[in-house]
Amino acid sequence: MLLILALLLSNQPSIILAQSTGPAVDDNNVLYAQDVLFDGSEARLVSEEGSEFVGYWDGLETSIYWNVRVVKGGKAKIIVKQGVIEENAGSDYAIIIGDQTFNAKTVGTEKWTSLIDVSVGDVELKAGDTITVRVKPVKHAKPNLFMCLGSVRFDGDVIVELLGEDVDFAPVQSGKAGYAQVDVSVYYPAAITDHDQYQSLMMLEPLTINRPIYNKPSFAPRFEQNETRYRAIIDIPEGANVYGGGEVYGGLERTNVETRFWNSDNFAYVRDRGRRLYQTHPWMMVVRKDGTSFGIIADTTWRGKVQTTNKTITYTFDGEPFRVVILEGDTPQQVVQKLADLTGKMKLPPKWALGYQQCRWSYEPDSRVKEIADEFRKRKLPCDVIWMDIDYMDGFRVFTFDGTKFPNPKELNTYLNDRGFKGVWMIDPGVKVDDETGYKVYESGNEIDAWVKDKDGNTYVGNVWPGACVFPDYSRSDVRKWWAGLYKDYMATGISGVWNDMNEPAVFDGPDWTMPMTNQHAGDHNIKPGTHRQYHNVYGFLMVQASYQGIMEANPDKRPFLLTRSNYLGGQRYAATWTGDNKSSSAHMKMSVPMTLTLGLSGQPFNGPDLGGFSETLEGELWSQWIGFGTLFPFVRGHAIKGSNDKEPWAFGEEIEDISRVALERRYRLMPYFYTVFEESSRNGLPVMRPIFMADPTDLDLRNEEKAFLVGKDLLVIPRWAEDVKLPQDTWESVSLVGEEIDDEPYQADIKIRGGAIVPVGKVVQNTTENSFDPLTLMIALDDNGQATGTLYEDAEDGFAYQNGEFLRTTYHAQLDPLSNKVTVRIIEQLGNWQPADHAVVIELWKDGTPTGTQIKSEQLLKTPEGVSFYLEQVPATVN
Repeated sequence: MLLILALLLSNQPSIILAQSTGPAVDDNNVLYAQDVLFDGSEARLVSEEGSEFVGYWDGLETSIYWNVRVVKGGKAKIIVKQGVIEENAGSDYAIIIGDQTFNAKTVGTEKWTSLIDVSVGDVELKAGDTITVRVKPVKHAKPNLFMCLGSVRFDGDVIVELLGEDVDFAPVQSGKAGYAQVDVSVYYPAAITDHDQYQSLMMLEPLTINRPIYNKPSFAPRFEQNETRYRAIIDIPEGANVYGGGEVYGGLERTNVETRFWNSDNFAYVRDRGRRLYQTHPWMMVVRKDGTSFGIIADTTWRGKVQTTNKTITYTFDGEPFRVVILEGDTPQQVVQKLADLTGKMKLPPKWALGYQQCRWSYEPDSRVKEIADEFRKRKLPCDVIWMDIDYMDGFRVFTFDGTKFPNPKELNTYLNDRGFKGVWMIDPGVKVDDETGYKVYESGNEIDAWVKDKDGNTYVGNVWPGACVFPDYSRSDVRKWWAGLYKDYMATGISGVWNDMNEPAVFDGPDWTMPMTNQHAGDHNIKPGTHRQYHNVYGFLMVQASYQGIMEANPDKRPFLLTRSNYLGGQRYAATWTGDNKSSSAHMKMSVPMTLTLGLSGQPFNGPDLGGFSETLEGELWSQWIGFGTLFPFVRGHAIKGSNDKEPWAFGEEIEDISRVALERRYRLMPYFYTVFEESSRNGLPVMRPIFMADPTDLDLRNEEKAFLVGKDLLVIPRWAEDVKLPQDTWESVSLVGEEIDDEPYQADIKIRGGAIVPVGKVVQNTTENSFDPLTLMIALDDNGQATGTLYEDAEDGFAYQNGEFLRTTYHAQLDPLSNKVTVRIIEQLGNWQPADHAVVIELWKDGTPTGTQIKSEQLLKTPEGVSFYLEQVPATVN
């Protein structure tokens, strides 16, 4: 959820201090207010309905500016889009363009955000010059209320290019370089000399160079710097494709894209034109024309960005010089696996976390939560989780419960558990300043002075949902330990999972909706002290690290489930994530595929969007299209913003409820396969949901496919809305799971099995606590050689006994005998000590959309050398 909604509900524009967001280039010679730099800190950003303006300039010493290069010289008219509410108009200001000054006055409008174009003069610009365009208040008509500025535009023959902070860069000497592991090379600029003490929060272990680089590779970075920033430039080969960047808005292929690393509360992805979202993953992957690959990590936490072209990848960061780590591989899969080896793998979640999950801001009171749970069961719509958003708290105080709306959370969680549901509850970082009610979280935090400080060393206070809040300094180990300890009593109420939200951190009255960059983090023995400019991007990462520790300590026999909005490269080892506050639109539905794929390619397998979109009204047609393929994402949650229409699967009438039921039942039939793929991902780091090009990295036609996707390596999913889909050239067989039409289905995605694969599926269940293997079904698609292989992973579905061998990984093999036309299926390997109950097995061989199969009473028959045989053309029969 987001600040902007609350402000719109109160019919007030949001007012927050702004800060530099970096450069952009505009074809129409427009310098936008989103891209300004600042002298001073008294300008504020005004946001309403997704638009952004700079305004409310308190101090005359404050100015805003852009660094600009003149690409084509000539004369131009200066047009300023500006305004101020009528009673505050008339302030004097100056437009300073290079060495030329133009004086103007603010113009009155009906409301703050109804800006108008004002011509302030003509200017002559010389090609090749790099100049500063500055807007500076001279005299306020009223104290503290100056103007709103939308943009400065040049009308005429000139062409200008916006440079932002990227001016006056000069090469710097490269320093130590070498291999830390096989195909993992590390590069330092010469300014970094304490290589063994390099601070990295993303890496699992320190990277120590143990072998020199004798032949400088073509991708070895070049380092540059200007007065305040550092950058690394990596050349990429001709014809290569670029992927990665973590949580990004936009297409799967990332050539000619700028991604900004400044975790931001970005409602509907409109801020800064979607170039920065809630998380930072300074990671890109290059796939050459022949399918070989390499990945690039910029190992730093500072504010920055990455820019890509068809020739280079350029990382630019504030603060300090940074090292670059290059990972090489014969395939993209190998490179992603190396990334996981370095930054950590997703831990195997409890199986219930793979089920469908229902959320709203907010289901309240507790009786409404029960009603939602009961409706799912009454209507036989499979579901595992109900979420509790922020309104369950007492005055938005974290780790508390509203005594009227949620007087007995333990009883509510028991009610849910008894009906096969788990409850996930929200915790934000902001702790309410409360000196009157005996609020224990605030008091215990005060006892260790746990809070982030401002630049003068005073406790920083910012407004969030509870009002005035203080913020834990998670850079300190003692604060992380204190925060972890808060979960003991909280989890004792029967809470199954936790949702860490607003942890960029979002601050309603802070600069750029967050803390000032000058705030101070004290650090500890592993994290050196620094400013918020340095540690903003890891604030949520350090929070979920502490939360994960606390949940583990509270429930040591259960696998934690933790969802976070903000995170950093490596954060997959603590929490799952979702793609933030999307909206109910066809564009966001379609964009959810490349967004989820890119997170998976950036080390975070457990992720997905809010199905149906979080904000705005959701129409039944769009819900039908979205759920028809969205139940096949790794993380599957329906969500809705406060004030929007009901978005539960039954909210759109009986026909769409039936569509939803089919989509959910398909997910639950596939649960054995999903659980198997998740377990594989927890060991090797590969994405659960994968881009099509991973099926054949040498097929250049697949490189830009972002509508269809793979689940694991054996399932291919094509949404029904997808057109002109590029598919791998090998065999893929369409299958039906719950009787849906393969060829004439209007909403349910086309699901295909790879030729040569055996996919284990279960029966339809209402939640993951029910026995899915009654029977187990093996769906088979033979390859051109008449063979197929597949794996099923089983364990207790929660807890950690699997780490001590209490699991069963079964490999099945199918072989067609062309002489007898018989297919024989048998178990060729079993690993682990888990002893599941024996069950019946259905074998389905799929060919041209039609199954041929057989049913056996016991899986034990598949363990014999002979296996179980049946005729390829035979109608389904029973084998005793």
